[in-house]
Amino acid sequence: MFELWVPITVAAALFQNIRSSLQKHLKGTLSTLAATYVRFFYAVPFALIYVVGLESWIGLELPAPNLRFLAFAALGGVTQIVGTALLIHLFSFRNFVVGTAFSKTETIQAAVVGILVLSDPITMGPLTAIVVSLVGVILLAAVHQDVAIKDLLTTLLQKTALIGLACGAAFGVAAVSYRAANLSLGAGFVVSAVCTLCVVLVLQAIGMGIYLSFAEPGQMTAVLRSWKVAGVVGLAGMMASVGWFTAMTIRNAAHVRALGQVELIFAFLSSLVFFREKVKPTELIGVILVVAGILVLLLRA
Repeated sequence: MFELWVPITVAAALFQNIRSSLQKHLKGTLSTLAATYVRFFYAVPFALIYVVGLESWIGLELPAPNLRFLAFAALGGVTQIVGTALLIHLFSFRNFVVGTAFSKTETIQAAVVGILVLSDPITMGPLTAIVVSLVGVILLAAVHQDVAIKDLLTTLLQKTALIGLACGAAFGVAAVSYRAANLSLGAGFVVSAVCTLCVVLVLQAIGMGIYLSFAEPGQMTAVLRSWKVAGVVGLAGMMASVGWFTAMTIRNAAHVRALGQVELIFAFLSSLVFFREKVKPTELIGVILVVAGILVLLLRA
């Protein structure tokens, strides 16, 4: 239950929660796409400092990249951007919550992709845990936008639901691609994770930077002007990514992403303790299911 990937994943979820909270403060000065971009752009220098530190100060030897590594790193970077773009696109629909709820199927889709690409085994215990957590996540997504559960079930073939499923598929492919890239280096999990992270972040920063410059002129300048808050977002994002990449080198990507749903519990506790928001019965059931799924996963994985 207390294997190394567990605390690493929990820490990654915590840093991701911090990063997401900070990004909300940027929405007043940046567009949605630009606010998303800062997580990649400002994470690059911190990731490079981290990898130089591992090599120079600790003495860890960096592995030589190979074609399989580069291919999976590029695939992961592109599919993560696609997933993020689809998620942003969902907000343009009036019933966007339907799509965002279905985007949470990432864990199930990551399990399927992991089996096909890496032959990662999924036994009945972890699969049950993933499904239970998934139901809880969907309940939380629905209750936050006052959408009835029956509406989610009856809109499966609607455009927003299909986009949400595609979004989940993109994130699932990205997670498995990162694990495949890490494993292809054949080095220790710490070095493999940071090498993959650096390559992916550089590719994403360059690719999204070029697109943002043409699609939304002036936003790159705004991104640079927001360096104080954006820099902290980049640091928190880098710390979260280091955690995700490291955990996915040690463990099946589907297991890591399922345990990562603990981020929702952090958000729930924050709203309960700091903002003293009232808890709806459906929301409480959702949290209980997420916790139950995580406990089953830790006990049976």
